[in-house]
Amino acid sequence: MQSVGTISQLRRYPVKSMRGESLPATTLTLQGLPLDRSYAFVQKDSRSSFPWFTAREMPELLRYIPTVVESGPQDVEVSVTTPDGMIFPIQSDELRQSLEARSGKNLFLLHDYRGSFDVAPISLISCQTVSQIAKESDTEADSVRFRPNLLVDLHNGEAFEELNWIGRILRLGDAARIAILKVDQRCMMISLDPVSAKPNHAVQRCVVEQHNNSAGVYAAVLTPGEVRIGGTVSLES
Repeated sequence: MQSVGTISQLRRYPVKSMRGESLPATTLTLQGLPLDRSYAFVQKDSRSSFPWFTAREMPELLRYIPTVVESGPQDVEVSVTTPDGMIFPIQSDELRQSLEARSGKNLFLLHDYRGSFDVAPISLISCQTVSQIAKESDTEADSVRFRPNLLVDLHNGEAFEELNWIGRILRLGDAARIAILKVDQRCMMISLDPVSAKPNHAVQRCVVEQHNNSAGVYAAVLTPGEVRIGGTVSLES
């Protein structure tokens, strides 16, 4: 076992493409982080393999803020605060109709306990990679722009080191284990400021032109277990 870093941040995104939330600790399950991307709006008229309604279609979606209230293991309520301060239950017709009016698209809400993921249930990037991209693109370093579940602070301090973990197994804390599956090929989402939703194409241009459009990795959960900020990240032999 080789210790390679520590968990610097844990984030989940209860509604796909909306604002995420930081967690001090959570129990990693075989489906990923509990409630991560458990809700997603889908374009009714789409016949593509990626029918989700995301910030690609409406950047302002990043400014919608989900709130999760868990009063019991099976008793979870999710509400969404809109950019103009209105609060709606996630399953309300009013929220869906508001998004339809702003986007001009016909939508329906999908609720899937397994999560509506692009590739795999876990996304990971290192602090060093985020900082290097910021330096090269002359922008402010902000890991949230990359929407990871796990932000890892590497011991060796080398940016993009996580790309070398493809095919390897990481242990998170004492028990949780994830298999690193593939490189995260980035889209225009990383050009959007995660708070204002305003674009800065220097970020995506940097990743595309200098790093083969690769930043971070995708992973699947092999062994459930508790993960927490400050927890160790180790490569298994």
